[in-house]
Amino acid sequence: MSGRTVYFTGPGEVEVRETTRSDPGAGEIAVEATVSAISPGTELLLYRGEMNPETAADETLPSLDGSLTYPFPYGYATVGEVTAVGPGVDPAWYGETVLAFHPHASDFVVDVDAVSRVPDGIPPERAVFLPNVETAVTLTMDGEPAIGERAVVFGQGVVGLLTTALLSTFPLERLVTLDCHGSRREAATAFGADRSVAPDDCDPAALCAPTGTGTGSPNAGGDGDAPDRADLTYELSGNPAALDDAIAATGYGGRVVVGSWYGAKPAALTLDGRFHRSRIELRASQVSTLAPERRGRWTTERRLATAWRRLRDVDTERLVTHRLPVAEAPEAYRLLDEEPERALQVLLTY
Repeated sequence: MSGRTVYFTGPGEVEVRETTRSDPGAGEIAVEATVSAISPGTELLLYRGEMNPETAADETLPSLDGSLTYPFPYGYATVGEVTAVGPGVDPAWYGETVLAFHPHASDFVVDVDAVSRVPDGIPPERAVFLPNVETAVTLTMDGEPAIGERAVVFGQGVVGLLTTALLSTFPLERLVTLDCHGSRREAATAFGADRSVAPDDCDPAALCAPTGTGTGSPNAGGDGDAPDRADLTYELSGNPAALDDAIAATGYGGRVVVGSWYGAKPAALTLDGRFHRSRIELRASQVSTLAPERRGRWTTERRLATAWRRLRDVDTERLVTHRLPVAEAPEAYRLLDEEPERALQVLLTY
């Protein structure tokens, strides 16, 4: 069966190629796509050529285990209908709506263990957000927010906004977000942030000031640190320079969760005396793994089930700014790259 697949062919170049889909083999199913979501974080790095080509796309997913050497397909959030099943697969899968961690393609074959049934009551355009919600669940778990804490989130792209939405359900003292785009700051307050500010208009050390401005000069606290710094800070902007500000925004004994993937861009940090005296902890967070301290009680299946439940509570429709047919994929990536104030989440339809 013929189909269409999105390929990254060079920096700033995307093509939609005609492809041929084989019949499913043992343990496999064929899926006809309905909608797929472009990741405006990882996929923009690929589009801009800012990833190391020797890096594996995702070693944990068979459909993404190749290198990032051009040309290559990518994507990890496609929802569609099962149109055929291979030998050894339960016939009940036929006709099911599934989420596949698979590159953008209209028709494809995938291992049945690599898809997730979409629960009843969740339409495809909501289900396609599941991978990003699972990322937000992972970020929230890795940050370990506690009652009465002050939290700051740098970056209000799709993952940043979803993380803000989850954090807003905790009894925090204050939740502050930062983004350079006004439309995303407005979305952040709609998703539960107490305040959302532009990075250039604030003092990182005073983001959690009760005045609500975040622009004043910090006062020295009892430990020689500003009293208005955060207990928990997330860096989700994708901008390496923001990590330094995230550290500056964090107080004594605080945690900085680094969820951004900077690709080949280095992050220059000012790890001065305040950083060391403040005993700030930097935590890496990535959805492809579970934190070591949770592996005795948590599995990826349990986390996925948690993400499906949380997905029902999030107004994902607010995140969608554009729907384009897959044939217009080059325009979709151009929008995300050149017009981030206007384009937040772009969906490809089939």
